[in-house]
Amino acid sequence: MHRFTTDAGELEGKTVLVTGGTGSFGRRFIETVLARTTPRKLIVFSRDELKQHEMQVDMAARFTPAQMARMRFFLGDVRDRQRLTLALRGVDVVIHAAALKQVPAAEYNPSEFIQTNVLGAENIVWAALANRVKQVIALSTDKACNPANLYGATKLASDKTFVAANNLSGDIGARFAVVRYGNVVGSRGSVAPLFQKLIAEGVRELPITDPRMTRFWITLNQGVDFVLSSLALMRGGEIFVPKIPSMKMTDLAAAMAPDLPIRVIGIRPGEKLHEMMISIDDARHVVDLGDRYAIEPAFVEFSRQSFAAEHPTVADGFSYASDTNDEWLSHEGLLQLLADGARAGAAPAGA
Repeated sequence: MHRFTTDAGELEGKTVLVTGGTGSFGRRFIETVLARTTPRKLIVFSRDELKQHEMQVDMAARFTPAQMARMRFFLGDVRDRQRLTLALRGVDVVIHAAALKQVPAAEYNPSEFIQTNVLGAENIVWAALANRVKQVIALSTDKACNPANLYGATKLASDKTFVAANNLSGDIGARFAVVRYGNVVGSRGSVAPLFQKLIAEGVRELPITDPRMTRFWITLNQGVDFVLSSLALMRGGEIFVPKIPSMKMTDLAAAMAPDLPIRVIGIRPGEKLHEMMISIDDARHVVDLGDRYAIEPAFVEFSRQSFAAEHPTVADGFSYASDTNDEWLSHEGLLQLLADGARAGAAPAGA
């Protein structure tokens, strides 16, 4: 299992706000930080009051009163710049995880995705600059690289917005970066929980959109650690990409239910056969940091030292795609990831 080493100590004594804080990533991130360090405040910013209530009740049963005293729950939508500006007062670090993510839904409802993913990103930048926030990390997706669907296009626009925001900070000194990774094992909307549900219900076959399809895979805990470690590394303008394994969707089905046949149902609207996280066109800006790549900004109009002064760059023609990846996830490796995710979700992260 990949480890992106971090102890979250860089958040000691700081006020941290997580947009989309009631989502799969947001909850795991908040629980991890609360378990590993002592922030001044941890703020959940999201628009669903029921999810916030359920999260408070669940966390209160698993964390101490002293830990819960650091929690704040702020109702709001990233589409609302005024509300964001209020929420970010006194905040040191923003983790932007709020997004609309379902690929077919984006094809049918493009304006909704643009409002949240693109204009919401712009609102985060404005509110962060207005409040002199020190660090902002935005979560992206492999679908933002060479996008073939509306969701990916909105996340690419979001990525560009956060990278360019560094050129606007001036004497504020705010720094913005992006993390881009693949499918999250165990998150809501992921195929692995869907397969688990179908298997538990006794289905006789598992649906596969195309037998050639491959995807990158990462766990929630790995994603949280990757964000935390990228927060410690960031200099402004980077898109950090983890080195993680790929797996064919047919192998995923075989690992989870070796006795069940598959049924090919066809690719959904906007879906790719393979995902890419770094394109050939990005390669001239890519630095290899060991456990991850950093796509450095093409335009730098602020004080920033390139990682290339200390780390190797990649070769011309390099790309990072799920079908040509050097690392592949075995059946045993997938089952281990699923087991690790289940254990991590049953107790305070890091406890």
